[in-house]
Amino acid sequence: MSTILKLDNVAKSFGAVTVADNQSFTLAQGEALGVIGPNGAGKTSMFNLITGTLMPDSGRVQFDGRDVTGQSAATRSRAGIARSFQVPQPFSGLTVFENAMVAATQAAGLSGAAAERLCLEVLDQTELLAKANTLAGKLTLLDRKRLEMTRALCAKPKLLLLDEIAGGLTEAECTSLVRTIKDIHASGVSIIWIEHVVHALLAVVDRLIVIDFGKKIAEGDPKTVMASRDVQEIYLGIEIDA
Repeated sequence: MSTILKLDNVAKSFGAVTVADNQSFTLAQGEALGVIGPNGAGKTSMFNLITGTLMPDSGRVQFDGRDVTGQSAATRSRAGIARSFQVPQPFSGLTVFENAMVAATQAAGLSGAAAERLCLEVLDQTELLAKANTLAGKLTLLDRKRLEMTRALCAKPKLLLLDEIAGGLTEAECTSLVRTIKDIHASGVSIIWIEHVVHALLAVVDRLIVIDFGKKIAEGDPKTVMASRDVQEIYLGIEIDA
């Protein structure tokens, strides 16, 4: 299986604060990777380094076989990297369909019938088709999260980055969202998902990474990682006797 993303000793600091401590990992085409860690661990900074909104002090970012370390966020977006944000940021005065069209035309570079067709397909996939003409500002939290995914998918990404998209949802809403993310994963899109709702994450991902203070402390099979001493002590706050 080919590699879609590779971080090679990526480092970034702001003065004495390190947000990425020589991070290295790869993501296979079609894989779903989960990322967990305490608040302030550097998870979102990792996404910013992948998308190009933050440039590393050292190390390399490779995407789809090319070194994109020095490329802008716009260039990486056009190459196939899309993301959602922790706090949904729709164009509140536009409809759900119009929000999707902005992504299809501006990020994917489509127009006319091709853009409309893509938007309708994605809205169906994210279970928002029935609300296509609803103003984004009137959506529930769950549907705003779905719209975040919709806009990212309308950019026609090869890699989808999800940043705490299950946060704030009820158990039933979370279950519904997980079903949609599973469908997206099954369609072949590579995914990296940062999440504090661990049970939702484990229902989807193939592999799990744990970071703390910008440093990767564990990586591997999700169940094995969650059972490790370091993860329980650092992430779950459980002190393990020697």
